[in-house]
Amino acid sequence: MKDQPREVQVERQNATEFILLGLLNHSKVHMFFLALILLAFITTVFGNALLMFLIQVTPSLHTPMYFFLSQLAFMDICPSLLIIPKMSVDFLTPGNTISVAGCGTQVFLMLTIGGGECLLLAVMSYDRYVAICKPLQYPVLLSRQVCLGLTAVVWFCALINALIHTVYAMRLPYCGSKSIDHFFCEIPPLLKLSCSDTSTYETVVVLNSSILLLIPFSIILASYARILASVLRMKSTTGQQKALATCSSHLTVVGLFYGAAMFTYMKPNADHSTLQDKIVPVFYSIITPVLNPVIYSLRNRDVLGALRKLVGKHRVLH
Repeated sequence: MKDQPREVQVERQNATEFILLGLLNHSKVHMFFLALILLAFITTVFGNALLMFLIQVTPSLHTPMYFFLSQLAFMDICPSLLIIPKMSVDFLTPGNTISVAGCGTQVFLMLTIGGGECLLLAVMSYDRYVAICKPLQYPVLLSRQVCLGLTAVVWFCALINALIHTVYAMRLPYCGSKSIDHFFCEIPPLLKLSCSDTSTYETVVVLNSSILLLIPFSIILASYARILASVLRMKSTTGQQKALATCSSHLTVVGLFYGAAMFTYMKPNADHSTLQDKIVPVFYSIITPVLNPVIYSLRNRDVLGALRKLVGKHRVLH
């Protein structure tokens, strides 16, 4: 698949570092984009950390829905911490190198978090389906033991999937150019640098991603279809409007996350352009982590009530 002179292959057989070419160029427009990305970084970390703290300290939020939301908040913080600080440093200073070990760590952690979020969003949609469509069975179907078990399965499957792909991808021979035209280490752009035939592995990635993405996405669509059917049977028009607004906002963020991930991992690597490889991951690595706390939580009356109580206590103490 990648025919290169033998001497070049031998020369770069044992790469010790890569160069990340980044997302932005050194221009005034891209400086503005960097400022927006840093604002997104601060918003993501602060918003999700605040949500996790509120859930932890507020007894009324110790429910399955908020337990899963705290897991989602943690998963949203991780990509920002893994990607944006280094991307910003690389933009501001010369020599955007990353060691093979550092690159492998990024691949592993991003695959773990990405896979975990795919599965967790499906679990969260099931939680909402049971709460709305089977409220009397909710305490049994989503007991504390069930919630802990589902979370353990999510993390276990995500870790195993990430470990297998990381070990395989990082053991490939990388020859010739060591420049990754991306803003973080990810499997699709990495495979373009390998001097071995990766066509079989690329097929495995597409098939594996299809399972990991399509099954949870189908569960989400099925859950929300049942929820919407229940909502439309409501007699209250106001209740219908609120529920429809909530469902549509949830599905919008879910669509952004899954759509971008499907484009990156379910589309054959040969069909990817360099620009697509860099722009599409922005949606699941930068944009959705900013939107999730707003869409899922900070518009929620219970969360806002907990925040007001916390602020009120702080004022009383001072």
